[in-house]
Amino acid sequence: MTDKVPSGFTLPVQVVESAGVTGWLAEDHSVPVVSLAFSIPGGAALDPAGQEGAVALAAALLTEGAGELDANAFQEAMRDNAISFNFSADRDEFSGSFRCLSDALPEATRLARLALTKPRMEAQDVERVRARAIAGARQALENPRGQAGRAFWAAALPGAYGHPPGGTAETIATLPADALRGVPARQLRKGGLLVAASGAITADGLRGVMSALFGDWPAEEPAGIPRIPPFSATGVAVLPMESPQSAAVFGHQGLAVDDPDWEAAGVVMRVLAGGGFSSRLMQAVRVERGLAYGIGAGPEPVAGRSLIVGAVATENARMAETLSVLRGEWAKMAASGPTAAEREEAIAYLTGSQPLSFTSTRQVANILLALRRNNRPLDWLANRPARLEALTRERLTAVAARILLPDSLAVVVAGRPVGL
Repeated sequence: MTDKVPSGFTLPVQVVESAGVTGWLAEDHSVPVVSLAFSIPGGAALDPAGQEGAVALAAALLTEGAGELDANAFQEAMRDNAISFNFSADRDEFSGSFRCLSDALPEATRLARLALTKPRMEAQDVERVRARAIAGARQALENPRGQAGRAFWAAALPGAYGHPPGGTAETIATLPADALRGVPARQLRKGGLLVAASGAITADGLRGVMSALFGDWPAEEPAGIPRIPPFSATGVAVLPMESPQSAAVFGHQGLAVDDPDWEAAGVVMRVLAGGGFSSRLMQAVRVERGLAYGIGAGPEPVAGRSLIVGAVATENARMAETLSVLRGEWAKMAASGPTAAEREEAIAYLTGSQPLSFTSTRQVANILLALRRNNRPLDWLANRPARLEALTRERLTAVAARILLPDSLAVVVAGRPVGL
């Protein structure tokens, strides 16, 4: 399926309302493709204690048969019409999307409605998808990076937001089938629902799709969404694991996603940890000392807030030195901010790369959804280059001092690190 948006695409956005649901639409008929994406608060945060992974496993089962179609028939209908679906659960939300040719939009809408309202979740399909999820959960812990990441999030956000969104092998194995079948009724609500679409679909067409998919949902938000706890990881924790390398996941509290300093923080983090070989951490850790192949960090939004999280892997004997260099660079940036040249390079990159985000209808729909999730206005993207250019070095220095907390940098290391 060809799904390319012309390079001159400027992202005019319409606000479309139907059946108590609001959608953002970037209409473009230059290619006969439609993409739609939606999200609802909840996701893995709605998993009951001891049933971690229930929402994610139920999401994976939505396209394994629905209504009159068993799993094979549903998959065949998708293939025959070149329709792709994705339903998933993250730490703080349930999300769904589909992409199809414009001629197949009625069939995509029909199948999506069946998946969301009449999933079959038959026993053999549950066990097949369960086995796949267990294998994935075990595989994620076979390397130090997976072990460190799981432990870091559990320490940073204890409780509902800290467990792996897909659950653990142990919890997935014991999930009752009834717990999975009850997920749609708990999760699929209009309250907090965000919708975005892009491509060859009109406003009236989107109204019809939204009415068909979401019109019958209850109006309230999903019940039982917990408050996100404060960041609580501290110091350095080591998880012994036989491996020639150690992996570290590190971070601390970040900003709220609608904080006025969010964009300035993005410039600071690109200079420090997100700019590939041009970032300070890559220069200090890889280029100058050869300690690791790569290192990076950036904001991870969760439930309207964010954590600044990064990762690095190196030989067991060199992990202590790597963490020392990391802390040193973190403290330098917090103390003095980026240089004038670093500011110029980061802003030029962020401004110049923005059009590259609009190369497919799927990307555009996902960007619109992210803008809505982060409470951005309709003209946020159009005005972004001017806002970035207006960020002075003095402003960036002040923001670096605010967001970078070297004394609060928490680290989880998995492996056999020497000297920690």
